[in-house]
Amino acid sequence: MKIKKNHNYLLSDLTKLKGVGNKIASLLKKKRINSIFDLLWKLPKSYTDRSISTKIIDLKIGDIQTVSVIPYKYNFPRIKNLPNRVFCKDITGNLECIFFNSYEGYIKKILPLGKEVTISGKVNFFRNKYQITNPKYISEDSTLIKVKHNQYSLTEGISEKLYNKIIKQIIKDLPRLDEWHNKEILKNFDNISWYDAVNELHKPENIGNHRSSFYRRLAFDEILSNFLVHSEIRKKIKKIKKKVKSFDIKDQNELLSNLEFRLTDDQIKALSEINQDLTSNQKMFRLLQGDVGSGKTIVSLIAAFNVINAGYQVAIMAPTEILARQHFNLAKKLFSKKMNLDLLSSKTKNIDKKKILKDLNNHKIDLIFGTHSIFQKKVLFNNLGLIVIDEQHKFGVNQRKRLSDKGGSECDVLLMSATPIPRTLTMTIYGDMDLSIIKEKPKYRKDVKTYTKLESKIDEIIKFIKKEIKLGNQIFWVCPLIEESKKIDHTSAIKKFELLNNIFPKKVALLHGKTDLEKKEIILNNFLKKEYDILVSTTIIEVGIDFPNANIIIIENANKFGLSQLHQLRGRVGRGTKQSSCILVFKSSLNENAKKRLQILKNTNDGFKISEEDMKLRGYGDILGFKQSGVKTFRLADPVINENLFLLAEKEIIRIKNSKEDINRYKTLIKLYDQADIINDIV
Repeated sequence: MKIKKNHNYLLSDLTKLKGVGNKIASLLKKKRINSIFDLLWKLPKSYTDRSISTKIIDLKIGDIQTVSVIPYKYNFPRIKNLPNRVFCKDITGNLECIFFNSYEGYIKKILPLGKEVTISGKVNFFRNKYQITNPKYISEDSTLIKVKHNQYSLTEGISEKLYNKIIKQIIKDLPRLDEWHNKEILKNFDNISWYDAVNELHKPENIGNHRSSFYRRLAFDEILSNFLVHSEIRKKIKKIKKKVKSFDIKDQNELLSNLEFRLTDDQIKALSEINQDLTSNQKMFRLLQGDVGSGKTIVSLIAAFNVINAGYQVAIMAPTEILARQHFNLAKKLFSKKMNLDLLSSKTKNIDKKKILKDLNNHKIDLIFGTHSIFQKKVLFNNLGLIVIDEQHKFGVNQRKRLSDKGGSECDVLLMSATPIPRTLTMTIYGDMDLSIIKEKPKYRKDVKTYTKLESKIDEIIKFIKKEIKLGNQIFWVCPLIEESKKIDHTSAIKKFELLNNIFPKKVALLHGKTDLEKKEIILNNFLKKEYDILVSTTIIEVGIDFPNANIIIIENANKFGLSQLHQLRGRVGRGTKQSSCILVFKSSLNENAKKRLQILKNTNDGFKISEEDMKLRGYGDILGFKQSGVKTFRLADPVINENLFLLAEKEIIRIKNSKEDINRYKTLIKLYDQADIINDIV
C-alpha cells in the first residue's frame, strides 16, 4: 500500500530521496537547499531537446543529438590513459562512442553488442568518423531518452543527469495538498491547484513564463505566507500587556516651544502615533522611516523624554560611535539639566564604564547612548521602558523578534531607518511592525541642487570649490575605490587626496574602510570642527553623520552607483540653512540606464520616489537596505513585476484579520515557505 505523502514529505531531509546520500546532500546544502521543498524552486534555466531521433548520416557536428544505434565491436586498450571505444552503426553509417574513466563491465552493460540502444550527447567528428564522447544518456528504452531534458545552474559535483533524476522523482511523488485559498482568490489564477502549478512550473516549455496563472499563483503563495508570518508576529506582540506609560503632555509641549525650529506636520503625526503606543497597554513595536534629513532623531528624543517623565529608562543605539556621540550631544543641548544621561562606547575608560553600569542598574542614569554594546548581557537596566535603534535596516525578522523580547513586557521598541524603500518592500520587510513615515523635510532645509559634470572638466569643479571654501563652506569628495586598480577604471580616494592636497595643502583629510576606528573618529571630529575644508572618502560616509557646515558633495564615477546609494550620499549635505549642491562626475561613455539614473536624481530629492525608480531599473535585490535586511530574497515573487499580487495579498491579510478566520487553514502554507521556526509557537 502506497503511503499518502503530505507537506512533511516536502520538508524532509534531502537524503530521503533515492540517489541522494550524505555527500550529494551536503553539496546541495552549500547552495542553501536544505529540504525537498527547496529543490522545487531551483528552476531550469533552459532545456535540451533530445526528443527527436536522427540517423547517423544526418548528425550535426557540435550539437547535442539523439541517435538509435546497434553496438557491434568493443576496443578496450591495455595502455593506460587511452580511452575505451564502442563501435556502433545504423543503416546509414558508423559512430564511435568514446569513454574516459569508465570500466569495461559498465560499458558492456549499457552498450550490449547486437542490441539497439538510444544514445544522446554532443557530436564530434574526428578522422572522418562521427564520435560522441562520454554520452550523458544511454538506454535500451528510447522513451527514457527521447524527451526534453531541463538544464539547471548546477551545483559543483552534481551532474545534469542526476539533477534531472532528482527533480523528476520529487515531481512524481509530489503530494496533492489540501487547498488553503478560498474560491475568490483562486479565480485570479484560473483556479489552478498548488500541485498542478508546480508541475507546470517544471515543464521545459514553460521556462521563463512569469506571467502565467501557475507562476503567479505560486508567487502569490510566497507573498501571502510572508505577510501571514508578519501578521501573526504582530498579533503576538500586541497580546503582550504592559503598564500604561503616564506622562504630562504639557512637559512635551513646553520642550517643543523652546526649540529653535517648529516640527513639520509629518514629525508631529509620527510623534503622536508613538505617544499613542507608549500610553496604550500594548507593547510598541514601531518603525520610524524617514528620508535623509527629515528629522527622525528629534522625534525619537522627544519620545525618550516622555518615557523618562513616566519614570522609565531609555536606551538609544546607533550604528557608529560618532553618530551615538552626535545624538548624545544633541540630547544634552535639548534637555539641558532635565535628566541624567550618559554615553557608553569602546572608548569609555574601564573605571568610567564600571560607574555607568552601576548607575544604570541603580536608575541613576535615565538615558544612555551607545552602539550595539549597550545591549550586552552585562549591561543591566533598572527599569528600561524604551529601546531606540537608529539605522537598523540590517535587522531581519528573527533579530527583531528577539529584540522585542529583550526589554521584557514593559519595554517599547522604536526602530529608525533613513533608507526609503518602495511600499511593496516595506510590507515585505517590516510587515510585523507598525509604521510611521516622515517624508516632509524641515522648512529651513533647502533641496540639494544636483548637477552632472564630465570627468574631463575637473578644473571647473576645482574653481567652484575654491569659491565655496572662501565662503567658509566644507566639501565631501567621494570616490568608489580606496586605491588605484588596474582591473577597474574608477577614481581612487588616495589618488584624489594626493591631487587635492597639492592644491589645498593641509586642508584635506582622507577617510576609507581601512582607516582604523580611532583614527576615523579623530578625522570626522576634526572635520566637524572645521580643521579641514575637504574630506575625501569612499562611501563609508553614506549613513547618519550630520555635518551642518558641509554643503557640497562631489561623487566621482556617479554612474557606477545605484540611485538609492547616490541619494544617501547626497543626504550628507543640506543639513544646515545654506543652499547645498551635489556634483555627479561621470565619464563620457554612459549607457542608457546610467543616463536615466543621473537624470532622476537631478529631477527629485524625494527618496521614496527615487527608491521606486531604483527598483524598476535595477531589480529589488539590489536596493540599498534590502540586501542587508536579513530577509530571504523571494524565490519567485518580484515586487516590480508582481506589484498587483502584493496588493492582493495585503487585501487578503486584512480580510483574514477582519473575518477572524482560523489561521490553521494556512498552517501548511506557512510551514512550507520556510517560516516554521518563527511560526511554530503561533499555529
